[in-house]
Amino acid sequence: MLQNAGIPLRGADVAIHSDVPCGSGLSSSAALEVSTASAFLANSGNSLEKLEISKLCQRAENEFVGARTGMMDQFAACFGKAGHALLLDCRTLTGSPVPIPPELSLVICNTMVKHEHSGGEYNARRAQCEEGVRLLKRWYPQISALRDVTLSQLLQHESDFPPQTLRRCKHVISEDEGVLDFAEAMRQNNFAEAGKFMAQSHASLRDDFEVSCRELDVMVELAQEIEGVIGARMTGGGFGGCTINLVARESVEEFRVAIAAGYKSATGIAPDIMVCAAGEGAEEVL
Repeated sequence: MLQNAGIPLRGADVAIHSDVPCGSGLSSSAALEVSTASAFLANSGNSLEKLEISKLCQRAENEFVGARTGMMDQFAACFGKAGHALLLDCRTLTGSPVPIPPELSLVICNTMVKHEHSGGEYNARRAQCEEGVRLLKRWYPQISALRDVTLSQLLQHESDFPPQTLRRCKHVISEDEGVLDFAEAMRQNNFAEAGKFMAQSHASLRDDFEVSCRELDVMVELAQEIEGVIGARMTGGGFGGCTINLVARESVEEFRVAIAAGYKSATGIAPDIMVCAAGEGAEEVL
């Protein structure tokens, strides 16, 4: 994609080292795309704005791999800010940092499973949402995406929707609204409200978008019962992979022990538990 954009590249011998688990919903593909694109640019004495790197990496995903993904993962890999979440507007391609309070830790729980049918399901969900937009245009011709419609507007016409399409649209619209509420809760240090959104989000991903699985649900349900957990939900494309948990810093070790034991007892699988911190986006290390 860099060459297609007219950027001359030099050859290079490249060694890649990563501790991001592959295929686990942690954006390993975007991390690889952004880091290698940045390295090829630097090796060739070229530079691009971070937004252009994000766009080219998304095109690599869309056109070369064939996955109709948005640009969230690539944007975060470029524009991440240490100690912050990133509130991304995919229409304007602008992001605003949302502080993660220092008393909270991000804990990733890898279920260690990936179900085979996940590959084409992302494209299928996207097509179902696009069908929902086409139906909604009957009543709201000015819209171009589900973000332009409120949940009450959708439900006014629920009898005109195939049940599956209705559920997909319901998830996206409620998630859009909930993300804004979550960001505001984090800014206000309202952890109870933030955790409530995470619970609602996972339930919607499970029931309306149908991208969860038993292992993810077990991991989330276990986390919600452990003291010190603010919130838990699946992350990534689903059908396996990881959950993300906001945990009070002083409760992290207790959480690690309890979640690993509970998950192993429920599934027979030993999970991988990773305590993380939000870091900077891609940068050259000299």
